[in-house]
Amino acid sequence: MSDMGTEARPDGVRLQKVLAQAGVASRRAAEELIAAGRVSVDGKIVREMGRRIDPETAVVHVDGARIVVRDDLVYLALNKPRGLLSTMSDDRGRPCVGDLIVERGMVDEHFDGAPRARLFHVGRLDADTEGLLLLTNDGDLGHRLMHPSYEIEKTYLAEVVGQVSRDLGRRLRAGIDLDDGPVSVHSFKLVDFNAGRSMVELVIHEGRKHVVRRLLDEVGHPVQRLVRTAIGDVRLGDQRPGRIRPLTRAEVGSLYRSVGM
Repeated sequence: MSDMGTEARPDGVRLQKVLAQAGVASRRAAEELIAAGRVSVDGKIVREMGRRIDPETAVVHVDGARIVVRDDLVYLALNKPRGLLSTMSDDRGRPCVGDLIVERGMVDEHFDGAPRARLFHVGRLDADTEGLLLLTNDGDLGHRLMHPSYEIEKTYLAEVVGQVSRDLGRRLRAGIDLDDGPVSVHSFKLVDFNAGRSMVELVIHEGRKHVVRRLLDEVGHPVQRLVRTAIGDVRLGDQRPGRIRPLTRAEVGSLYRSVGM
């Protein structure tokens, strides 16, 4: 592709400055990326050093990975503790994610005191489920991540009652009929067995309510503890319960790729 037809914005910001501000590279290194044809704007490769763009509307990729160039977009990963509601507020005063965001100072840090309603959670975890919950104000990305057509993989660790049979993984991959239709897992493995309980890991595309708990209950292994450890390539790792961290540029890029943005 060439840069012919890519609309320049005389009143915009120089592309190399936008890349530097986004943390991609220094301005000099950004110029080298542009000269090498590794940067595209709105789907077209740009090699012009003086190119100006509007960071509010331009879609910029470097080496095929989308770069977030708007400075008002926020991407956070929360390790949701057990007992916390996946809501930004609760009219009954129950502990919720929105309270934790205010408590950790994330509102002032990212929004200069703007109300917490500007952030929203991507999907939900029920109150008794722990683990990774994404928070953002990027509506386009959030909508796609939650839409079932994109089949975003979610990884869970579940502690269940009993010792799982050797063929359980095969059964779950083949599909189990629930009240609201069949459900299958992408992968399944036994992690540990101790004192009459099994620790299993499963990867699933589904987003239906309580689907992991209902699935494992249906096959005779009620869940005692459930933790979501990954969404796509974003992983919980050693992040402590209650901790909120910004996603890395690579993590945000991987989420964009997973939904074709």
